[in-house]
Amino acid sequence: MSLNLIRTRRPLVHCMTNTVVMNFTANGLLSVGASPIMADAIEEVADIVQISDALLINIGSLNARTVASMKLAIETAKEKNITIVFDPVGAGASAFRLETARQMLSNKQITLLRCNAGELAAIVGANWQANGVDCGAGDANIEQLAKEAALRFSCLVIVTGKHDILTDGVNVKWIDGGHEKITQITGTGCLLSAISAALLASSQEPLRDLEALLLDYKHAAKQAFAPIGTYQVQFLNELERLSEVK
Repeated sequence: MSLNLIRTRRPLVHCMTNTVVMNFTANGLLSVGASPIMADAIEEVADIVQISDALLINIGSLNARTVASMKLAIETAKEKNITIVFDPVGAGASAFRLETARQMLSNKQITLLRCNAGELAAIVGANWQANGVDCGAGDANIEQLAKEAALRFSCLVIVTGKHDILTDGVNVKWIDGGHEKITQITGTGCLLSAISAALLASSQEPLRDLEALLLDYKHAAKQAFAPIGTYQVQFLNELERLSEVK
């Protein structure tokens, strides 16, 4: 039902995302009935935000030019009062990424922080061993860190992994399921961030509907099981099918 909200609303999502996942993200949004638009030139980002229903900021391919554009896009989205989803890809991999992520969150303008455990730990300064853009490993209490981040940055937080965590700082939802093969496809977390933006632009009950989205996403991951070469295609097919269920 969560994905059907998107198909019914058909929001336009401005995706300022990384170059690795642009095509997959665009096709994933289209599969659930949303419309993607991708622009990162500082000369036009404000205009694109003005016509959009939600904004996704993803720092997977970061440089000084895009950081300036992202900051302007966030300010414009805040003025327009539309959803802003932030995906701090690889936040612990470099000082530049970490500082950028913390700056993006510091003004408390983000609606949803969607990350993995390693990225969250880096942002809040917890002890963790990052592994590039992957989750890495550590012994921090991720649920507690997620709650602290939600309260510190005044946003919803989703931490994805074998067990997803969703919190507003007070309420906490755990979502189980899925299939580990989804971790072998580049961009599935980035796509989840984009679809979360589309959903928040379509929802009247964000916490409830995000929980349903995470369940749907894990269900699609399990149902799409196939050899790696066709898994991505099957996954998008499953998302389309679920978005048509009312």
